[in-house]
Amino acid sequence: MTHTMTDTQAVKSYFLSLQANIVQALEAVDGKAFLTDSWERPEGGGGISRVIEEGQVFERGGVNFSHVMGNNLPPSAAASRPELAGRKWEAMGVSLVLHPRNPYAPTVHMNVRFFTTHAEGKEAVWWFGGGMDLTPYYGFEEDARHFHQTCKISLSPFGDELHARFKKWCDEYFYLKHRKEARGVGGIFFDDFNQLDFEQSFAMTRSVGDAFIPAYRPILEKRCGLAYGERERDFQAYRRGRYVEFNLVFDRGTHFGLQSGGRTESILMSMPPIVKWRYNWTPEAGSPEEQLSTHFLAHREWV
Repeated sequence: MTHTMTDTQAVKSYFLSLQANIVQALEAVDGKAFLTDSWERPEGGGGISRVIEEGQVFERGGVNFSHVMGNNLPPSAAASRPELAGRKWEAMGVSLVLHPRNPYAPTVHMNVRFFTTHAEGKEAVWWFGGGMDLTPYYGFEEDARHFHQTCKISLSPFGDELHARFKKWCDEYFYLKHRKEARGVGGIFFDDFNQLDFEQSFAMTRSVGDAFIPAYRPILEKRCGLAYGERERDFQAYRRGRYVEFNLVFDRGTHFGLQSGGRTESILMSMPPIVKWRYNWTPEAGSPEEQLSTHFLAHREWV
């Protein structure tokens, strides 16, 4: 299960090309260029943040690459393997969140990442993680089915059981326990993955990363031109509050970034620009807003 420095460089090269390819595809949809912000981390490493704000389609979004390292693995990264806490570590990946302006176009999140840890006299321990999930404000059956089908196809060459397992993992991970509510319609999620050898684990991670644009772009293009009004924008802002709650309270990536001394601007890039909270509000019975909770956020088998 070992890997070499050459392997690590191959992963980094892939992540950089993935970031560039995704940004290029999104710029073609929006028409506005993403700004590029390169940064260095005093403790070691750095990254490239690609950010769009007030675009034609995207109200806010970012596609971030980071490659960081340190001498003491944070607890959030060693949650399932406490024996690795305190080791030297290296982490790299691409993480994106996109918040379209149109309430009929869903928010989306995707990330793929690679970790390796080192300790004197011990074999390096490595793993991959990642996935993508869709967070609509107004639900469309065909959008959810398309997104899940694309995720399933990306995993199928690597094992028939993976999609069901990663789909369930996503449902359970992107869940607001204090609300007893899913964040969105799910997708796939995996972490601490090294059950295949390095080459196959890396190939699976590439397949997931490469599936993002085919999974999301057709939905975005179909929905971003639909007419909407203040009611829809208001509900979108209310539901975005759930996104903020999840990322700050539960998300391991956010916690890892902050615990490891990461770059706050890049970590909190995932936050939507306009959000509302209300006290004890419920949508009108029979409305599309109510249907989101009753029909789309309930865990379902979409494909």
